[in-house]
Amino acid sequence: MRRAGVLMPITSLPSPWGVGTLGAEARAFVDFLARSGTAVWQVLPVVPTSYGDSPYQSFSTFAGNPYLIDLDDLAEEGLLRRCEYAGRPWGEDPGRVDYGALYRERFDVLAHATGRLVRDHAAGYAAFCEREAAWLNDYALFMALKDAHGGASWITWETPLRRREGAALDEARDRLANEIVFWKAVQCLFFRQWERLHAYAAEAGVSIMGDLPFYVALDSADVWSRPEQFQLDENLMPREIAGVPPDGFSAIGQLWGNPLFAWDRMKADGYEWWGDRIAAQLRMYDILRIDHFRGFDSYFAIPAEAVTAADGRWRNGPGIEVFRSLESRLGSCEIVAEDLGYLTDSVRQMLADSGFPGMKVLEFAFDTRDSEAGDDTYLPYAYPANSVAYVGTHDNDTALGWLQTAPEKDAEVAREYLHLDPREGENWGMMRGIWASASDLAVVQMQDLLGLGSEARMNTPSTLGSNWCWRAPRGFASDELAARLRRQMTLYHRLAPKAGSQSQDASEKSEEN
Repeated sequence: MRRAGVLMPITSLPSPWGVGTLGAEARAFVDFLARSGTAVWQVLPVVPTSYGDSPYQSFSTFAGNPYLIDLDDLAEEGLLRRCEYAGRPWGEDPGRVDYGALYRERFDVLAHATGRLVRDHAAGYAAFCEREAAWLNDYALFMALKDAHGGASWITWETPLRRREGAALDEARDRLANEIVFWKAVQCLFFRQWERLHAYAAEAGVSIMGDLPFYVALDSADVWSRPEQFQLDENLMPREIAGVPPDGFSAIGQLWGNPLFAWDRMKADGYEWWGDRIAAQLRMYDILRIDHFRGFDSYFAIPAEAVTAADGRWRNGPGIEVFRSLESRLGSCEIVAEDLGYLTDSVRQMLADSGFPGMKVLEFAFDTRDSEAGDDTYLPYAYPANSVAYVGTHDNDTALGWLQTAPEKDAEVAREYLHLDPREGENWGMMRGIWASASDLAVVQMQDLLGLGSEARMNTPSTLGSNWCWRAPRGFASDELAARLRRQMTLYHRLAPKAGSQSQDASEKSEEN
């Protein structure tokens, strides 16, 4: 089935309170997608962000981001009073997320809501804690201890806490009981709102595609609570760390710093941790994109003391057996494999064996700055049906930004190949390139629908300080834009039908005529 989607980070939605949330604007965006005939909303990871604000470096792979909890919805439920959050300094620029302001203000506001939740909705709160106990107990204790240590990484804590000695943990649970309740209740608030939004999208015929980072952060509840799953030394420090070799994004490679998985021990327990992780994601999302899919085949290991990725080397991963194990536990899953970057025959074989669609990025077909440029497989005519096509992902420039910053000859080749017309907006020509392809799913960035340039780029890999901040203006998801997008969905046979709707069929025939 041919479908189309829009990549729109939840943090990028407008709101008066500093960041996009799971509330009214998220529901309005679902309505926009439904009006436009677009079937899929792709989001970035919705996990708690840590230092650097990246959703790919989180304190937990299971938890939800407290910043995404909608304050107005809490007020409507009686869990907040408007005076408790209105008038606070949420940031001066409504077009950018001010993560510092969120860190300073959000948790104080949420403390009011969690207190009322635990008091007035005790049964629901208790049921949530019981349902999610497998990860929630360790996460809440981890966050309470982190606060008690002034935000310091767990690797600097006292040895009994670092090593999770029973007596030390029991003492911490008693001493930090109130703080632990707070962190559990915050997660209860997040998942209550997430489940409502997910149900709202399903009712509108919109599927949500989530995004799972391959690695987890060293400073996370995941590593602290399950150190045996990672390649750590006797002092619980990484021997080697994750990254990638030099590529089109960085001449010295990328030093991610994540601990590597202890694949031998994971295999011994039937990849239970991965099964728990994927199962949790598939309860949240309809489709799951797995980042850095090639890491299952082979992964780049860099000495922990290295300052660049130049001294790293490739090591063999577990390959397809992880997914065979997952399939036996979870059944068939709708998964998208992010198979970009340096690929080998064994990676291609693993992708083929999995049956998952890979990704195709139109910008890669033309950009000579990238090692993959000139590869015909990135030209639209070569996209297989079992693939997901993009103009660019969150790690790439916007369509107009790319045309403005790419080498002039590269941009001219793209203009000629795609017959780009400045009168209609060259961004629309770029998007048509993937909509017209054979890919079953074609996803465009919201920034490209709005015709924005590099100022709206979401992330530039290997840089810090200005990423993950872009926000759309109020009224961005207009009826006019929905109608224009709907016409493209009709032309390229990607219009999402509403099951059992005769009026939808009539609309399609009218538009085709």
